[in-house]
Amino acid sequence: MKIAIIGTGNLGLSIAKGLIINNTITSLYLTKKNIDTIDDWKEYNNVKITSDNKVAVKNSDILIFSVQPGQFEEILYEIKNLLNEKHVLISTITGFHIKRIESIIGDKFPIIRSMPNTAISVRKSMTCLCSNIVGKKRIDIAVAIFNGLGNTILINEKDMQAATVICASGIAFWMRIIRAMTQGGVQLGFDAKEAMKMSMFTALGASSLLIDNKTHPEQEIDKVTTPNGCTIAGLNEMEHNGLSSSLIQGLVESFEKINEISKNYKK
Repeated sequence: MKIAIIGTGNLGLSIAKGLIINNTITSLYLTKKNIDTIDDWKEYNNVKITSDNKVAVKNSDILIFSVQPGQFEEILYEIKNLLNEKHVLISTITGFHIKRIESIIGDKFPIIRSMPNTAISVRKSMTCLCSNIVGKKRIDIAVAIFNGLGNTILINEKDMQAATVICASGIAFWMRIIRAMTQGGVQLGFDAKEAMKMSMFTALGASSLLIDNKTHPEQEIDKVTTPNGCTIAGLNEMEHNGLSSSLIQGLVESFEKINEISKNYKK
């Protein structure tokens, strides 16, 4: 695939790394205003560095945009006259709606919105995807790209804000849970390094059980809890203190905030 990443910051570089490792590219253009910071990427075969977005667009079929929302509109106006039937546009930009993209470049091009998370840097992202009508015929391209960087799920665009909360902000929420487990481990007598390792890999194990066994969390909980045991005692105490309700309330608060922010990027 002939791919360009327009705006090669941290997310763009993570995507580029995955594309190279997975041998997905025929050619890869990386654009950035200050190309000195990504100059070492020239060492990779078939990778070209440029500050000229137009050059990247002319020489690529798949355009992945990874810029700040305030920059995206200007870039779309810059390249709109260079787009043709071969191009597929993939946006990673939070809150920038497909209708607004179409209002600038038209509705004849495949437009795909993607919402990866920071775990893309270790090829473990949960990436949510949606598209315009034309893009439905080409969304398999985005699925192939992001499945090489973790996992994907196809959703409706109206659910993109909620998906951002669960998957993108969700990384921070899970980090806070793991940190709390670590702090609890220290209080129980372990040093911080030991407690962190136990917490991290226990979280990984819990997720792996659900993924590999295709079970519900309560089924796995039932395997751990015994009558009058320590696990059920701990779970009940956590619930009495609002574990589940606090998490849900946090998700709702985050969702309300992203809806407020996204109003700025609607058509």
